[in-house]
Amino acid sequence: MQIQLLSCDAARPDRRAITKTIETYGLGMDTSLARELTGILLDGSSVEIEVDGKTTSSAFRALRKYGIDYEIME
Repeated sequence: MQIQLLSCDAARPDRRAITKTIETYGLGMDTSLARELTGILLDGSSVEIEVDGKTTSSAFRALRKYGIDYEIME
């Protein structure tokens, strides 16, 4: 399932936690790519990640926890 991460509304976003979340739930993610995508997201641009269908509810919960707005693409 494709998810577009739109923005982060947290007053003080936890860069490390967001990177770990993207790395954990994004298919084919490694630490450096997750770190780069986190930087892009926190700079104000949207990013797309692919999430395994079995872990979507956990991924959605984690994204909401860190104040990340998302949109389901598929």
